[in-house]
Amino acid sequence: MKITDIEVIPIAMPLAKRYDNHHGRTRMYDIDQHVVVKIHTDNGLIGYGDYEDSSAIASEEIAPLIGRNPFDFLHNNFHMALGMALYDVMGKYLEVPAYKLLGQKVRDAVPAAAWTRPCSPEVFAEEIQRAVDQGYRIFKMHSDARYDVIEQTRAAAEVAPEGFKLHWDFNHNRTMGVVLPIVAELERNYPVVGFIEDPLPWADIDGWRTLRQKTQLPLIMHNPQLGGMQEVLHGTADIYMIGGRIGDTMRKGFAYGQANIQTLLQQSGNTLMKAFTLHQAAVLPTATAHIITLDDQYEDDITTSQLLPTEGFCRVPEGAGLGVEVDEEKLRQAAQREHIPKLDVIGVLHLPYGRKYYTRGEPNVTNLTGFEEGALRGIHCERLVRGESPDFERVHKRLEEEGPFVE
Repeated sequence: MKITDIEVIPIAMPLAKRYDNHHGRTRMYDIDQHVVVKIHTDNGLIGYGDYEDSSAIASEEIAPLIGRNPFDFLHNNFHMALGMALYDVMGKYLEVPAYKLLGQKVRDAVPAAAWTRPCSPEVFAEEIQRAVDQGYRIFKMHSDARYDVIEQTRAAAEVAPEGFKLHWDFNHNRTMGVVLPIVAELERNYPVVGFIEDPLPWADIDGWRTLRQKTQLPLIMHNPQLGGMQEVLHGTADIYMIGGRIGDTMRKGFAYGQANIQTLLQQSGNTLMKAFTLHQAAVLPTATAHIITLDDQYEDDITTSQLLPTEGFCRVPEGAGLGVEVDEEKLRQAAQREHIPKLDVIGVLHLPYGRKYYTRGEPNVTNLTGFEEGALRGIHCERLVRGESPDFERVHKRLEEEGPFVE
């Protein structure tokens, strides 16, 4: 089997209908932008891959593969869409699921988490409810300086069923003096919180160790600066997040398995990405934390079926290759679909005691106020959109004259 052609197809995924308003379109701008790779072979087989992040694929990465056998590239470190497309076509050739090319299968199903971008407590509560309805039992959310993380958590706790868990990503940007009281309050008052990701800068090894001693909440480290094994030896985290280029991800996953350290796979894409991530998690010894992809962000997909969770877990596909089939007509439509336009917005930061801070675009709270993220309780943010908000032109004129202002 030889590779005869590789197509790189930029597409626009259709956003879920819940985002069909200006707040949703602003929050989710660019998340519809994916790239699909189709690998053609001389025996007529086609392999597919998808990636939402870093969509550019250099021709220098593609050209050397033409005329080669896909099996020359096991555990490759190519662009993710290209790498998984190779596994798809190899599995189809052998008529086996992709996990058989990655290692020894150790589990039939994997926990999966829902996700969204930062939003108000009210919208967050709605997101929790829709995730529950879709079969999820874990929800990952990035904290954001524009919103009060305690208020967001309170809103989520009011609607989440017993056993549902929040995975908070704290953006690796706080000092211990700010993050410790937040983590303590979440742990003390909100059992719905199950995980804390990146509570401190990655390089603050001593801070991570200290926080880990003070909380029972599992700490997740996303991007270990020393490579991962040094962080394990220093006892910095309970779970290590992996994902991205396939060879590196598998190498790290097996190494963490040898150390009996839990891993969590996070990779951005649609159903194709979810399928491949499930195949990876099926063979990595300690990949028992949830996976995170973006497939729950879209109203439809380019595949003939989707991988929906049951009571919080998804079964690993057993079909050949990735185990999901691409609908060529849906792919054609996605390639022709227009991307979500970037809206012209004014940020309105509501301060704790009733005043409002207006900025062009989204407000950078830390720069505008001097407070670290999470240190300014009781804030929230809204947006004025050109052509949709009656106050936009008045505020825009003042911003042009004065710059950011408080009233």
